[in-house]
Amino acid sequence: MSELDRRYAGRVELSRPGPAAVTMISITAVMWVVQFFNAAMGGALDFYGIHALWPSGLLGIVTAPFLHGSWEHLMSNSLPLLVLGWLTLLGGTRQWIRASLVIMVCSGLFAWTFSPPGSLTIGASGIVFGYLSYLLSRGLVTRRIRDILLAVIVFAVYGSVLWGVLPGQYGVSWQAHLGGALGGVLAATRLRR
Repeated sequence: MSELDRRYAGRVELSRPGPAAVTMISITAVMWVVQFFNAAMGGALDFYGIHALWPSGLLGIVTAPFLHGSWEHLMSNSLPLLVLGWLTLLGGTRQWIRASLVIMVCSGLFAWTFSPPGSLTIGASGIVFGYLSYLLSRGLVTRRIRDILLAVIVFAVYGSVLWGVLPGQYGVSWQAHLGGALGGVLAATRLRR
């Protein structure tokens, strides 16, 4: 057994379809558990969301994606997060971790900076928009047939949600959506292999 084989023996590569699915299902399950407790506590955990322009609101960049305003809000984010997160993770574990961090920070910073002062942003939709734009951009950046075909399929299925980056719908953080989408493009262009 080579040194490299010994170093990686016993590790599960998350970018294989099965482990990738388990990873995304686990993350989504954590969101559902958090929502259960948040609902039981009358939304008290929402305090840990992103409060625009409040220094303490910066913590929400990490915690807000796990918080949702209602069960319907969580349900609307769960399936796209599972699918797009899984497809992103299939591109490689390190790529997924890095892309997820870039997307989370961009989405959160946009919501914190550009939302009305003191307003609350919660939910995983910024991450969803980030994964969507990452997958679309990766096809253009890598120019690999596989990535281009995936981008076309993803656009056909989810492309209509891109309108969510525009202002207009009350109670929806277009700022988080736009920040996540820009983060996905940034991740695709900077993290190419």
